Amino acid sequence: QSQLVESGGGLVQSGGSLRLSCVASGFPIGWYAVGWFRQSPGKEREAVSCIGQSDDSTYYRDSVKGRFAISRVHDKNTVYMQMNSLKPEATGGYYCAAAPATVRGMCMTVRESHGYDYWGQGTQATVSA
Repeated sequence: QSQLVESGGGLVQSGGSLRLSCVASGFPIGWYAVGWFRQSPGKEREAVSCIGQSDDSTYYRDSVKGRFAISRVHDKNTVYMQMNSLKPEATGGYYCAAAPATVRGMCMTVRESHGYDYWGQGTQATVSA
């Protein structure tokens, strides 16, 4: 069964760090652009960071630039998102998705989950003040 599985969420204090993992099974994650999306209570789903389909180019929303880093390890079939200097507004469910897209196309247009080739089940990150 081809799928994405996220992990690495948890409860941290403001200023802390988390590393989220998005592991692909059944398909090479390197064939797709991959994005991390955040769903916070009362807010629309937003793209946090994305990595390109073929060249591993990256894109970040302005609020996380310099603090978050997305990376792909091909032999682990995994995309990571390192989140540093976390703030309470980062609290939410984090989902990874994979689709054939440009890195900007992946992050600039947030689709419904069924609009992606693969969509994970999510991992919760909670940042306390």
